[in-house]
Amino acid sequence: MSVFPAVDELKSTDALSAFLDAAQARFGERLAVASSLGAEDVVLVHAVAERVRAGGSPVRIFTLDTGRLPQETYELHEALEARYGLRIESVFPDTVAVQQLVRTQGPNGFYHSLDARHACCAVRKLEPLQRALGGVDAWITGLRRAQSITRTEVALAEQDGTRVKLNPLAHWSDEDVWGHIRANKIPYSSLHDAGYPSVGCAPCTRAVDPGAHARSGRWWWEDPEHKECGLHVARLRRLEDARRADEEIA
Repeated sequence: MSVFPAVDELKSTDALSAFLDAAQARFGERLAVASSLGAEDVVLVHAVAERVRAGGSPVRIFTLDTGRLPQETYELHEALEARYGLRIESVFPDTVAVQQLVRTQGPNGFYHSLDARHACCAVRKLEPLQRALGGVDAWITGLRRAQSITRTEVALAEQDGTRVKLNPLAHWSDEDVWGHIRANKIPYSSLHDAGYPSVGCAPCTRAVDPGAHARSGRWWWEDPEHKECGLHVARLRRLEDARRADEEIA
C-alpha cells in the first residue's frame, strides 16, 4: 500500500502540477523540495514557480552546497532565482566537521576507498540534509527510475524514516525531462551541453562519451551498485531487505 495514495495515479508527465497540489494540500508548510540543480531538479523548480505564478502557495526549495561544487552550478543557481523570482536556500556542511575530514583523509581522500568517499558524503551532504529537513514532514526529490541501477524501483511516494519522500518524476524518461526543459526554456547547467548528463561535486563528476549511462560520470572509479552518496540510503536498505527475504524463501 502506498504511503500517500493521493499521488498513486499521477503518473503522466502532465500531472506534475496536480502532484504538487496534492502534496501541499497534505503537508502544507512542512513540505520542501530538495534540489541538486540537476536537469530533473530544474523541472521541479519551474513547476513550483508556475504554481506560485498561478496563485498557489510557495514551497521551500533548498540545495546542498558541499563546498566542492562546479562554478556552473552556482551560475545556474543565480539564473534560476533571477528567472523565477524565488529564493533557493543553500545549506552548508559544518565547518568544523569539514576541517576534521580534510585533516583525516586529505583534500581528495574520497578517491582512495569507498569508506573514505562515504565519509566525505556524510559530512558534506548527509548531515546538512538532516538539518535542512528539520521540521519537514515530506520532501520532494528529482529521483527517476531511469537514472541508475540503484533507482529502478523508485516509487512516487516512499516512507523515509519518519518522513515521506515524494518522487513525482519517478516514471519520467530522459526524453521527458529534456523535452520539458526545452519546451519551457528552463535554465539548466551548461555542463549538460559539455557531456555531463549528471552533475554533482566537481571532483566526483566528469563528462562521459555520447550514449553512456547518465550516472557513469559520477564516482566513475567505483562499481555501479555503489554509486549513491547516501541521501537515499533508506530506500536502498529496503530493497536489500526485500532481496534477503526473497533469498530466504527460495
